[in-house]
Amino acid sequence: MPINAIILAAGEGTRMKSSHPKVVHKLLGKPLIWWPVHAAREAGAERIIVVVGHGADEVRAALADEAGIEFVEQTERLGTGHAVKCVRDAIGGFQGPTVVLYGDTPLVTAKTIAKLIDETRTNHNACTVLTFEPDDPTGYGRIVRSEDGALEAIVEHKDCTPEQREELWECNSGIYCFCGRRLSENLDKIQANNVQHEYYLTDMVGIYQEMGEPVAGLLAEDANELLGVNSRVQLAQATYVMQDRINARLMDAGVTMLDPALVWVGPEVTVGRDTELLPMTMLWGKTSIGEDCMIGPNTRLTDVTVADGASIEETVGYSTVIDEGVTVGPRAYLRPGTHLCARAHVGTHVEIKNSTIGEGSKVPHLSYIGDTEMGSGVNIGAGSITCNYDGVFKHRTTIGNDVFVGSDTMMVAPVEIGDGALVGAASCITEDVPAGALALERSEQQVYKGYAAKRMRKLKEEKAKQSAKENK
Repeated sequence: MPINAIILAAGEGTRMKSSHPKVVHKLLGKPLIWWPVHAAREAGAERIIVVVGHGADEVRAALADEAGIEFVEQTERLGTGHAVKCVRDAIGGFQGPTVVLYGDTPLVTAKTIAKLIDETRTNHNACTVLTFEPDDPTGYGRIVRSEDGALEAIVEHKDCTPEQREELWECNSGIYCFCGRRLSENLDKIQANNVQHEYYLTDMVGIYQEMGEPVAGLLAEDANELLGVNSRVQLAQATYVMQDRINARLMDAGVTMLDPALVWVGPEVTVGRDTELLPMTMLWGKTSIGEDCMIGPNTRLTDVTVADGASIEETVGYSTVIDEGVTVGPRAYLRPGTHLCARAHVGTHVEIKNSTIGEGSKVPHLSYIGDTEMGSGVNIGAGSITCNYDGVFKHRTTIGNDVFVGSDTMMVAPVEIGDGALVGAASCITEDVPAGALALERSEQQVYKGYAAKRMRKLKEEKAKQSAKENK
């Protein structure tokens, strides 16, 4: 039977104090809802249904890049049991193991979900409850077990006796794996006979026990997996746990971190061995870092591919390809469409956009290169700019191999500079430059002898007159 995963994500999350749904807030560059979706898929779920409500369109948009996700809208939010009923009614019932997860519980792992499913299948359970032992169980429903360890009851915190509050530390996480067929058949037995007049999925445990159906509890190995996110503080706490988890995995694979607490790596990022990630490095999206690289400090890369042996210092980069042996920074900005070929150098206060910087070419400092195709062995002098925008359209600049461009040069696109050409400093290049030519565009320098001294004397006289006037 196929495995189903229902992920509840209809709540507003008022404690976040946000105009956005809670589950779209990001943890290491990914929306909270992304994490349980991927954990469920990795655990083998073939059908994933997300229950949306508050901010439904925004939640859908947050998962727009994820294939095969189904959405069911809970227009009235009447509890977890009601949410699952909405799913059943929308898809016509469940077949196979059905896991219920939460969009605001991002730390649960695929391994734990798979164990929950296996426990249900192996023992033909009607329901298996994922349990955990938090440092502070206050507020959680407590698990009562019989002498042989079987799950006997779930007692809500407010209903616990003083002895139970003192002695019972195993708690209900709210995550379940059900037999889909039996869940479909018995879901309507949940009643809203509580103060909130809501339908609670937890009631299925008692319903099954009254029916004599097998119910079990599986204790999670790591209580941190069940940390929910209901506030900005809890989001930061969950981020720290996931940061530590990912960084430990990378270091075990041969990545060096001077201070792991100051490195943030997204879940889809790959980093090769013998690469060092320095403090205040952030790697997001589908960034891929090769081997023997030095990344950071103070660097943020999103969807950037970096080949072996590159050094990227104090740089912000988006959707960029960086080949082997490239050096970048400090304080560089790489915008989408940038390709830095092997052993190229991009230096201090340089911005590159939608351009190829050829093999071994250099843009050392204080320059902007946009919409440019640059060959190999090129040197761009300080303060040079490719003027690619005419106010309406973008135009391209083509620079051949082994070109030398002097400092403070404007290259007004569309323009082409041929192989081996030399462009004099402070030129404004508006026409094509042939290969091997010298291009020089400057106004004639005018020298007026004695002018500076004469001007200074005049200014001093005017200042003296002003001071005398003020002192009268």
